[in-house]
Amino acid sequence: MCNLYSLRAGPDALRRAFGAENDETGNLPPLPGIFPDQMAPVVIAGDAKRTLTMMRWGIPGPKAFGEHPVTNVRNVASPHWRPWLKPEFRCLVPVTSFSEYADTKPRKTPVWFALNDDRPVFAFAGIWRPWTGVRGTKAENPDRAEADHRLFSFLTCPPNGVVGPVHPKAMPVLLTKPEEWATWLEAPTAEALKLQRPLPDEEMQEVARGERKDGA
Repeated sequence: MCNLYSLRAGPDALRRAFGAENDETGNLPPLPGIFPDQMAPVVIAGDAKRTLTMMRWGIPGPKAFGEHPVTNVRNVASPHWRPWLKPEFRCLVPVTSFSEYADTKPRKTPVWFALNDDRPVFAFAGIWRPWTGVRGTKAENPDRAEADHRLFSFLTCPPNGVVGPVHPKAMPVLLTKPEEWATWLEAPTAEALKLQRPLPDEEMQEVARGERKDGA
């Protein structure tokens, strides 16, 4: 499962790419390594205007499994995830590359994938929800106090022929075209979920190997 991705594009590029009229991200720096429970930008469609905003990565899973934060969602038929598949809780997660870990010895090796070597922006098909509880690092939340959060995760699907040799279980749902972004943000759920499929092999490639950040 994908627990590491990179975003090298700045807020100006993200606003242009995704047609975001509102920007709540402030002075957003490049993010060469985004890990679970960190803040990252997402695009939501509220009040008929797209907004670029910050949310934290990882939505609590079902109580039966301890409510541990879930970064990747595969089973969209689950009653736990179904309420957050409505248009108002869908988001685009901007990405320039993502990593899966090759099962090498003595340590697993990060392998980075992008659309091509230039790392153009694309999006994960994300969902989000409000949540109240304790999240964030000790530096962010030293008293470990409860607070209101907005949390996101993104959908996965079977791997394609590029990702499969490295991670045979799943890959993120990648959305690369403006019409796909519009469908994910606005369409009825059944239509939007048709996008939960692997990206064709010829539309992406492996771009780096061995580093926990993608600084290219």
